[in-house]
Amino acid sequence: QVQLVESGGGLVQPGGSLRLSCAASGRIFSINDMGWNRQAPGKQRESVATITSGGTTNYADSMKGRFTISRDNAKNTAYLQMNSLKPEDTAVYYCNAKVRMTSLGSREIRTYDVWGQGTQVTVSS
Repeated sequence: QVQLVESGGGLVQPGGSLRLSCAASGRIFSINDMGWNRQAPGKQRESVATITSGGTTNYADSMKGRFTISRDNAKNTAYLQMNSLKPEDTAVYYCNAKVRMTSLGSREIRTYDVWGQGTQVTVSS
């Protein structure tokens, strides 16, 4: 089955930078949109950024100018470059992707919204 694995999270000081990676693996026909999302304790999950297969990006207003989403289609991987990090950026960051794939026991190709397990980002001094 298709799997998304995030990496690159950790502890960083305010003003620092991190780059997250999201690698998709499995029997993938193609990947349409990919996105990064986050959820802080006590808050709803929110969209951080999205990117289409053609490279068109969209950002939440609070992230615009600080975060950059990109992708490498040959590697089925998306990235999130995070600069000027603030304590309020602390959250679990999740990758998701609209994956064209077959389901178990079927030859029909469908689009599935696949999510990774998340990676913790903590911004603190």
